[in-house]
Amino acid sequence: MDAVFKALADPSRRELLDQLYRHNGQTLRELCDHLDMTRQAVTKHLKMLETANLVVVVWHGREKLHYLNPVPIQEIYDRWLSKYERHQLDALSQLKQKLEGNTQET
Repeated sequence: MDAVFKALADPSRRELLDQLYRHNGQTLRELCDHLDMTRQAVTKHLKMLETANLVVVVWHGREKLHYLNPVPIQEIYDRWLSKYERHQLDALSQLKQKLEGNTQET
């Protein structure tokens, strides 16, 4: 997970992931068209995203297509975020039950 957090820490890499979310399966050239960076910089960022398993590469003939892999982000959500959401949803459920209970008594 450290590689995922490190990859997500950079705004340029997050922008690349956003680009792939909007249109999955882009070439390096297509990704470069949307960013104000050199091709070498985009390549470096993509390599870090690949290392973190956030981007998967598929060769289609001579083209290298980049695809978003949301699984590591889901794993972060499952481990770090969902437990906080669950607590809030439980609290809202209890509040609803109390309010409905009070409404039925009057």
